[in-house]
Amino acid sequence: MGAQIPEVRSTDELREKWMKPEVISGSEILLRSLLLEGVDCVFGYPGGAVLYIYDAMYGFEDFKHVLTRHEQGAIHAADGYARASGKVGVCIATSGPGATNLVTGIATAYMDSVPLVVITGNVVSSLIGSDAFQEADITGITMPITKHSYLVKDVKDLPRVIHEAFHIANTGRKGPVLIDIPKDVSANKTLFEPSTEPVVLRGYNPRTVPNKLQVDRLAQAIQEAERPMILAGGGVVYSGGHEALFEFVEKTGIPITTTLLGLGAFPSGHELWTGMPGMHGTYTSNLAIQQSDLLINIGARFDDRVTGKLDGFAPHAKIVHIDIDPAEIGKNIATDIPIVGDVKTVLEIANKEVQRAERADAWRDQIKQWKQEKPYSYTDSDEELKPQWVVELLNDTTKGEAIVTTDVGQHQMWAAQYYKFNQPRSWVTSGGLGTMGFGFPSAIGAQMANPDRLVISINGDGGMQMCSQELAICAINNIPVKIVIINNQVLGMVRQWQEIIYENRYSHIDLAGSPDFVKLAEAYGVKGLRATNKEEAERAWQEALDTPGPVVVEFVVRKEENVYPMVPQGATIDQMLMGDAEK
Repeated sequence: MGAQIPEVRSTDELREKWMKPEVISGSEILLRSLLLEGVDCVFGYPGGAVLYIYDAMYGFEDFKHVLTRHEQGAIHAADGYARASGKVGVCIATSGPGATNLVTGIATAYMDSVPLVVITGNVVSSLIGSDAFQEADITGITMPITKHSYLVKDVKDLPRVIHEAFHIANTGRKGPVLIDIPKDVSANKTLFEPSTEPVVLRGYNPRTVPNKLQVDRLAQAIQEAERPMILAGGGVVYSGGHEALFEFVEKTGIPITTTLLGLGAFPSGHELWTGMPGMHGTYTSNLAIQQSDLLINIGARFDDRVTGKLDGFAPHAKIVHIDIDPAEIGKNIATDIPIVGDVKTVLEIANKEVQRAERADAWRDQIKQWKQEKPYSYTDSDEELKPQWVVELLNDTTKGEAIVTTDVGQHQMWAAQYYKFNQPRSWVTSGGLGTMGFGFPSAIGAQMANPDRLVISINGDGGMQMCSQELAICAINNIPVKIVIINNQVLGMVRQWQEIIYENRYSHIDLAGSPDFVKLAEAYGVKGLRATNKEEAERAWQEALDTPGPVVVEFVVRKEENVYPMVPQGATIDQMLMGDAEK
């Protein structure tokens, strides 16, 4: 049985069929409009306020919907779909609790600049504001975590609103847009007139082309620098600027570090790549940033997990910041050369101007030496499984070519450290919000977007229990995600902080009593495997790879293992605890 993943159908195929003017309901208008935006898969969960919409789906073969088992699973799946495809993810939920169950997922996407169109139902227009059954002011609740929100009051506005929502979500700094549709609007009928013209919105005109003088200043700064460094973030991936970034690095010869969300934006095997920076970044990346005299930020936010102590960050460096969102420039770190524009566009223009950083030969040698002296390291064991070894096993058997999603915690950092990414949109993780429960459902969305690629979902035993019910849709639809559980029987990152920062005062972190994950998988009709040593691990993982459908593989690892390096709170990023490397 092959995976029942929706066949991608082009907008061109659907256009003639579904643009025909007809008097139809708001629900039918919604479905047709989504198809005309190129949507090939929607994740959702029905309820009273969206029943007209779900009724319109009945027998509608061109519209593909995946019924998740929780609204949070739906939005995380839509998020994973968007990150792994570059398209807009779409989810649907009912009013009240259905809508509020989406809030965490909306915030997750907002923090990480992921394009989503989130569709919620609402009570009939005449009852809005009356505290009716299952009413919630979802546009008000989500105002701080959406790019824009619509409350549709007239069925005639639906085609325009949907067209605008996709434009807003997927342009400028990308992010979630919410469309709230009262039940009467979804029921009312009108003549369907598709909205297909280019969107022009007063007050919304994201700048994509940079100021040429600022690009010239960047080129001059590179020629003057002796210790230049590139900090590349998720903006490179979202803009499709990875090829332009590669050319920029090759032309300038500047060493590069990529943030958590920037992993895959630059090939990990390149001699100038130094790994990830920040709290759990490499020794080389952190020292290089701190000693650099020119730091070129390309599509990153200067997040606190990267910068550590703000007033001690990159103390000797002239700061260049390239970002499509002008609000980010100078927000956390004072910027000497601000460049506002789309990352891909900026780099393509810069590549015509920049030259090799000729004064940085000694610096490149120093970077190479640091990489050789202090790579990521851990003390391996033949008696027990180490989580770092497990990630290395996944990497070695897949040659770094899988799409990897993670939940949040220690396993997330080990995956970021030890899995070597070679291409963009292969790494799906919650960065800014750090949302537990994200990893597994996001893998479902990533697999739906990439039916022919191997998708691995790496989870902790804590986060896996937050959305484990989505195993049902993997089984029913034969979605072949390989679900890895790094089981250390504890809330690992919390335990690590309590050990190091709170002087071994362990409080409410024990996950003893968690389910037998093999039996849990089997209860949903999914193959479950367990490994407690290297031999079992290699055998179980190979069996998972050889199995055409979904598989859960539980790796039972050492409880006390910590993620190193680690920058303690309040420290600068060169004040690292190195763990095993210090011994």
